[in-house]
Amino acid sequence: MRASMGEIIDLTQTFEDGMPGFRMKAPDGTVRAFTASVRPFLTHAESAPNYGGKASFEITEVRFQTSIGTYLDAPRHRYPDATDIAGLPLSSLILDGIVIDGRGATPDRPLSVADLPPAPDLKNRAVLIQFGWDRHWGKETYFSYPYVDRAALAYLKDAGTRLFGVDALNADNPADLERPAHTWFLGAGIHIVENLRGLEALRGRRFRFYAIPLKVRDAAAFPVRAFAEVS
Repeated sequence: MRASMGEIIDLTQTFEDGMPGFRMKAPDGTVRAFTASVRPFLTHAESAPNYGGKASFEITEVRFQTSIGTYLDAPRHRYPDATDIAGLPLSSLILDGIVIDGRGATPDRPLSVADLPPAPDLKNRAVLIQFGWDRHWGKETYFSYPYVDRAALAYLKDAGTRLFGVDALNADNPADLERPAHTWFLGAGIHIVENLRGLEALRGRRFRFYAIPLKVRDAAAFPVRAFAEVS
């Protein structure tokens, strides 16, 4: 008999029309903001005549760039010929997790090795950093976020971390053009999840982390339904 399921905690930002997205600056300095469009493709009123008024259905059309909302980066995001979203085994997306309290970090004071637990606590786990930045979701403040410094990223990689997640816009320092989290982690097959929420509910608790995207061929990243099962 299957053991009963533990408490389920949703860690996903709501995906909706006009939601906050990412920004890209062009060489001329102009900034383009990305978002999602969610609208009826076929409404109940439009479909009702097809069923003689006895039934009606809505079909929804969603348009978005894949690095939006709570999303997962596959190695393809950083490396052109690497594994895409469809090629990721489910076993790499369902992992025992640990939440690290990063609330002391700021955009000017990154998380360091001194803020991390011993390496054996990180091995083969989804390591989720709680900056508490999800409280700024939808606000201008969200675009200026804390991060993990290079030495701490190297420590996490060497400790055998399997997945790295943050409740912020980006896993990397925006001023570091090498993008070490994406370069080092994705190069080592360590997935990245960004824009998490609600990690405070998991601090100090044992849980299994799930980050499941659609099985999309040739996608470098894709939104996920991220959640935790607390044991």
